[in-house]
Amino acid sequence: MANVPKKVVDRLLKEVPKFQKVLQSAKDRDINESDTVAIVTDVLADVFGFDKYAEVTSEFCIRNTFCDLAIKVGDKVQFLIEVKAIGLSLKENHLRQAINYGAN
Repeated sequence: MANVPKKVVDRLLKEVPKFQKVLQSAKDRDINESDTVAIVTDVLADVFGFDKYAEVTSEFCIRNTFCDLAIKVGDKVQFLIEVKAIGLSLKENHLRQAINYGAN
């Protein structure tokens, strides 16, 4: 992990194993999309270091539809995340949905 700050490496080593267990348990219980969004939000905060109260927003409106999560860097939305239930197999229409959010 050359050029990765020690603080980031330490956070990854601590948090990733914890979330591997959380995700496996969630998959075993076949949790729904809303509960999966909650886990993804925690991963964004605890693993990637985003402030889930200031930088992560849910149900971000894009032309009368809603993307599950958006990440703001500064005051500008930089990333859109569409989440599906953890046990759901992704299909072509899910890809189209994500592409549509990005295009709009």
